[in-house]
Amino acid sequence: WNIVMKTPMGDREAVITLHEDGDALTGEAVADSNATPIKNGKVEEGHAKFEMDLTSPMPITLEFDLETSGDALSGNVKLGMFGNSNVTGERA
Repeated sequence: WNIVMKTPMGDREAVITLHEDGDALTGEAVADSNATPIKNGKVEEGHAKFEMDLTSPMPITLEFDLETSGDALSGNVKLGMFGNSNVTGERA
């Protein structure tokens, strides 16, 4: 998935690969040539929910809640103390 996160620091683009196995969700996100594994991934009521730990530009855990419709993806990401941001994307 090619995604765009609308953050307080501007739009952030990433490519997320997700693998579903029953209710479990694994994968990784690649942004700025850095790969970050997802953790605590699960599929719940049609939503992909997972977390990612970032270390740059500061340590933060992102909490995603995404939904797909065909080749489109949308939802939100909790940016720790910085609130929530919208996420949109399309199948890569």
